Amino acid sequence: MTITRQVAERSTCLRAKVGAVIVRDRSILATGYNGSPAGLPHCFDAGCLIYESRTPDGEIEQNCYRTIHAEINAITQAARNGSAIQDAVIYVTHTPCIHCMKVLINTGIRIVYYDRPYKLNTIAELLSYAKIQLIQVTPPEAVTPAKAGNDDAV
Repeated sequence: MTITRQVAERSTCLRAKVGAVIVRDRSILATGYNGSPAGLPHCFDAGCLIYESRTPDGEIEQNCYRTIHAEINAITQAARNGSAIQDAVIYVTHTPCIHCMKVLINTGIRIVYYDRPYKLNTIAELLSYAKIQLIQVTPPEAVTPAKAGNDDAV
């Protein structure tokens, strides 16, 4: 997750820094962060283009037209470089949104490792049908001796 957090620092989004790293056999295949398509203005420079939409549950969501999500940028980088990502895993700083999760399912990625939960309720139904695992990774700084299996901990 350290590399994923570093990739997220490249984000040009004003609302959240999200990073993604696609890996197979301990080799990095592609990375991505949330930001504008190549050659287009970034939120840093031109501001966000926010729109609102309503979920099936009636919740109002705000999203930016200008931004491509980190997972999609990683997938497009893999495609551009000719890297097959079927049966790979992806590490992301936040759980994928419903749109990214649908794309990840179709790519054949097997496992999504994430650091921070983000709108888990919106992808719960997808996960109940899909053959993809969603696993939270605890950051090393969050592991206490009791969690790490220290026998001296009470």
